[in-house]
Amino acid sequence: MTAAGKWALVTGAASGIGAEFCRQLEERGFGVLKVDCRPAPGEYSLLLDLTDQDAAARVMAWLGEIGIVPDLLINNAGIFDFMAVADMDPRRLDLYVDLHVRAVTQLCRAMVPAMAARGGGMILNMSSMSCWMPMPGIAMYSATKAYIRAFSRALRLETRDCGVSVTVACPGGIATDLFGLSPKLQRLGVRVGALYTPRRFVHGALKAVMGRRKQYINGPVNRLAIVAVGILPDWVRIWVKYLLLDKLSKK
Repeated sequence: MTAAGKWALVTGAASGIGAEFCRQLEERGFGVLKVDCRPAPGEYSLLLDLTDQDAAARVMAWLGEIGIVPDLLINNAGIFDFMAVADMDPRRLDLYVDLHVRAVTQLCRAMVPAMAARGGGMILNMSSMSCWMPMPGIAMYSATKAYIRAFSRALRLETRDCGVSVTVACPGGIATDLFGLSPKLQRLGVRVGALYTPRRFVHGALKAVMGRRKQYINGPVNRLAIVAVGILPDWVRIWVKYLLLDKLSKK
């Protein structure tokens, strides 16, 4: 898992799982190229809103300026809300599509030919365990993450003959600020095994992508949860709506 002299590009690199990807990649000898809409520390960092229409083109132009074709692309940038679609600002709906669908697609589309021309490379796209869990309150999150998984699995087959490997990660709960949990609840979740620490998750994800596996789900509990939630009757999902989503909407 060491890679001295190689380069990785990480989106959403300024905090959370993205920052942990950067730390562990640097520990393994990678040079890290960081892309985020917030400043990210490091010599090679691009301040960029990936929801901009020309974001992928600007990333590729930046790489051309510094003369680097990454050996690894990690599409990590993401957003999350627990909110009914009807209550969500239309601009927020567009952000989900722009960030989780268009940006991931366009960056992969731009990077695959560059990697193939250089001799190969690896791509890790961040989906979510929720891609199998259409639950009230996370419709936009789970739907766009489902796109990432389906897109990645198909893209992997398309690129198998050009030396570019595509892996999709479908994590369960991770102890970061993305889901709005307090630090106390994050620590509790880690203690009881409901959440992974970012370090533990990233270690497993990097092992999967460097092993050129097609998919990574962190832990047997999460694999079982996918099956369990998948067979939930609709009345349970409606219960979630009444007890959680509707109460939140009234606040």
